[in-house]
Amino acid sequence: MRRITLSFVSGVLLLLSVPSQAMTLDEARNRGLVGETLSGYVAAVVQDSEAQALVKKINAARLESYEQLARNNHLKVDDVARLAGQKLVERAQPGEYVRGINGQWLRKD
Repeated sequence: MRRITLSFVSGVLLLLSVPSQAMTLDEARNRGLVGETLSGYVAAVVQDSEAQALVKKINAARLESYEQLARNNHLKVDDVARLAGQKLVERAQPGEYVRGINGQWLRKD
């Protein structure tokens, strides 16, 4: 019994010590899983659960930032997001996806 308990505890500790393999935004962009939109938020280019989770996390953080900027500058959140979206689309690196005004994904040259 003691050996099973020690093995179990050792296994749990090993799992907890392994660093998280969560994908970063840059990795997702480079892999073509997500792209920038003119709305100021990222969107999934492909329907992948890991990409969808990342999109949700990134967009929640962006919304929080946009709300703070809007409050500080007496602007509407949507206006701040759109301004950020334009800049983010312009700054996208070659090979990354951006969603055009027609709603189609384009790979940046």
